[in-house]
Amino acid sequence: MLTSGLLVLIFMLTALSVGSALYAIFKPRFTSQALAKKRLRLAAGAPLGISKLAGGGAKFRKRSIEETLKDIEDKQKEKARNKSSPALTERLRQSGLGWTRTTYLTMCAAAGVMGYVLTAFAIGFDVVPAAGLSLASALLVPHVYVGIKRNRRFAAFGDELPNAVDVIVRGVRSGLPLGDCLRIIAAEGQEPVRSEFRVIVDDQTLGVPVQDAMLRLAERVPLPETNFLATVVSVQNRAGGNLTEALANLSNVLRERKKMRGKIKAMSAEAKASAGIIGALPPVVAGILYLTSPQYISLLFTTDLGQLVLAGCAIWMSLGIMVMRAMINFDF
Repeated sequence: MLTSGLLVLIFMLTALSVGSALYAIFKPRFTSQALAKKRLRLAAGAPLGISKLAGGGAKFRKRSIEETLKDIEDKQKEKARNKSSPALTERLRQSGLGWTRTTYLTMCAAAGVMGYVLTAFAIGFDVVPAAGLSLASALLVPHVYVGIKRNRRFAAFGDELPNAVDVIVRGVRSGLPLGDCLRIIAAEGQEPVRSEFRVIVDDQTLGVPVQDAMLRLAERVPLPETNFLATVVSVQNRAGGNLTEALANLSNVLRERKKMRGKIKAMSAEAKASAGIIGALPPVVAGILYLTSPQYISLLFTTDLGQLVLAGCAIWMSLGIMVMRAMINFDF
């Protein structure tokens, strides 16, 4: 039987672990939202080169640009309040897997059954721990898989978007309308840009203005790059100006961001490798001990105290992995 002091200590450690895990999970999201708001404020107050224009026209253009940026910021705030995280259907669409809600639930059930089989029969857990791990597998495995596919698709979209912007710039400079340039990308671009621009063309066919179609693109693909593109098109549509010059500058910014992302990835590769090695050492060592001395380590799986120790180790390892991820995850 566990003493009252040990129970209090376990409760305090569990509470500390849960609080630290929540802090590590939600802090990057709050930081990224604060950075996005700061960029919008800077954009609204930045000098836009309007001093060379006539006095009345310059004031009207500046006021129009500020109103456009304020409208975009208000829409983003409203969207963040109403929908802090995307719904399941939206996440499935953004991942590009082509799954329906029924398919996702079927994958959850299959992951739960597989987790129960592995824990109950392969490892030898009791019914209650095996059921708990089965439920965790059903909830986490498909969710993590969809998240990985979604992030990869977003990364591929961000890498291909500068090329699409260059196509628009060359097409507009050669005399093509903006709609025809979008149709060229929708027909001949690379995935996933091609499918997303095809949706823009379909929206325009139904009568949606191009600036609203671009804002919908920023909602479907929530990346800073798509927000930049939607902002440029909206400002140009409301306040006028040279669209090709603005898009050419945007393409240069996107490519510089890609270079910066590559530099950050190279500089943080050593830290990520160290974190991976540190996180993989405990399960690897436990697996080797289980193969070489099963009687020595089987106490962790067959006794109540051993299972409690395993649960505590899992909590602290998860906390350490989240903290290391927060330390090496650079958002810019």
